[in-house]
Amino acid sequence: MTTLKFSELNLSNEIIKAVEDLGFEEATPIQSLSIPKMMKGIDIIGQAQTGTGKTAAFGIPVLEKIDVKNKVVQTIILCPTRELAIQVAEELKLFSKYKKGINIVPVYGGQPIQRQIAALHKGAQIVIGTPGRVIDHLERKTLKLGTASTVVLDEADEMLDMGFRDDIELILKSMPEERQTVFFSATMPKEFLFLTKKYQCRPETIKVVSEKLTVPLIEQYYFDIREHQKLEALTRCLDMYAPNLSIVFCNTKRRVDEITSSLQARGYAADALHGDMNQSQRDRVMTKFRSGAIELLIATDVAARGIDVDDIDMIFNYDVPKDDEDYVHRIGRTGRAGKTGKAYSFVSGKDIYKLRDIQRYTKANIKRVQVPSLADVENTKATIMLDKIKEVLKEKDLEKYTRMAESLIADETTSLDVAAALLKMMFISEKKEQKADVFAIASSSKYSDTGAGNSSMARLFINIGKKDNVRAGDFVGAIAGETGISGDSVGNIKILEAFSFVEVPRDQADNVISALHSSNIKGKRVLVELAKGNNGSSYGAEKRSGYKNFSRRIAN
Repeated sequence: MTTLKFSELNLSNEIIKAVEDLGFEEATPIQSLSIPKMMKGIDIIGQAQTGTGKTAAFGIPVLEKIDVKNKVVQTIILCPTRELAIQVAEELKLFSKYKKGINIVPVYGGQPIQRQIAALHKGAQIVIGTPGRVIDHLERKTLKLGTASTVVLDEADEMLDMGFRDDIELILKSMPEERQTVFFSATMPKEFLFLTKKYQCRPETIKVVSEKLTVPLIEQYYFDIREHQKLEALTRCLDMYAPNLSIVFCNTKRRVDEITSSLQARGYAADALHGDMNQSQRDRVMTKFRSGAIELLIATDVAARGIDVDDIDMIFNYDVPKDDEDYVHRIGRTGRAGKTGKAYSFVSGKDIYKLRDIQRYTKANIKRVQVPSLADVENTKATIMLDKIKEVLKEKDLEKYTRMAESLIADETTSLDVAAALLKMMFISEKKEQKADVFAIASSSKYSDTGAGNSSMARLFINIGKKDNVRAGDFVGAIAGETGISGDSVGNIKILEAFSFVEVPRDQADNVISALHSSNIKGKRVLVELAKGNNGSSYGAEKRSGYKNFSRRIAN
């Protein structure tokens, strides 16, 4: 079916702005069909799988219809589990961030009921809860549904399977007969159909067929590797296949930041895209990606919604997606406009079972392949380098260099020897320029909280810490990138709330201080000096005197 842009759904400016902040541009099929009907007050039976955007399909019209001046309960949303209730509440809060005066309260088992009673007492227009806890509040009279004009049952079939039918009916009977009743369900069992006939008025059925893989031009592969091997596998693929533009998908924002830092430290033109970034930050990243200023986009699923770039060569699933349809959405970013594309999934441990589910769902042949070996990568680099040399040979301004080469040629040295020596120098130089494996370094035991190190290392004080969201990999990447020192040479790293200590080889300390001082790490200007007590004084003394003196000097 034809989907609509959110701007075409007659939504308020506040909702449109929140949707844009989340990176959504186009509504999903279930959203395109449901939102206009719900806005009109029509009862709906929606059949759609998880991951199709159901929450926004009913959540946005619910928010639009709330009277913010009235603090009574206007909508009740029932979910089968506390996890889903929390998720729905969080999503509705994101959509309503610019609509002032809307109070959303989730109620579920496992949380102290007194806290929920206090929240309800303040005035909740939207209550999201599990049937059992909602019944508990109704019996306590801490929740009254006589003013509710809309009820939504999310994953109704799951609630029926869990034995909540009596609770659901009791809740529906406690509401006014004149109301909008909306059921969403993945399946349509007899019990479900009985409820729709009994409690809905002339409902309209909206059925969205699960999205199938319709991108035959995408070659799909997977690597069966251990978790700690993923970064190395990714960099080898990037070096081996040299894609112009590619996206690396991760399941969490934290993972996105870690991988981005590691790749940047290794010299790749990479940047992050996730939900903690505001719209202007996302726009800047996407502008750089579309222009080719960055070649690698590291993203979460939510942040990547709405990305529309035709020239993406490869997709990497650094983490296997949790939802089958997310896999389809991810790899569908490549192979567009009649072009071919490739998708690689990194499968570790039990992820193999999830991949099998994805294969059954997509009916696609996802081939197992081996990670490119170092020899494969080196041969590829050699081919690229030789091709560059051939291009240079076509140029006409080589006289100066020809004379230099001739001066090296003697009876015992041929032109072939000279060429071989130069190629060796080029390869060695390239290897030296490769950045350290920051991800492996940051997670290794050498960064444990051990205090001062051995006498061959100097301890540096740096004025950023946990409050600046800095990680060990950021320091290693900055040192390797700014000084050329191998990341393996960096010693213990202690990150505290407001500042950090980093050990570097003593003979390189001045070089590191000079290179990093007044530079930027994570957008923060850093100041660096030798930590107090470099000859063995305790960390406590450093904290009491070193940080105080350093801070005073910064202030002055």
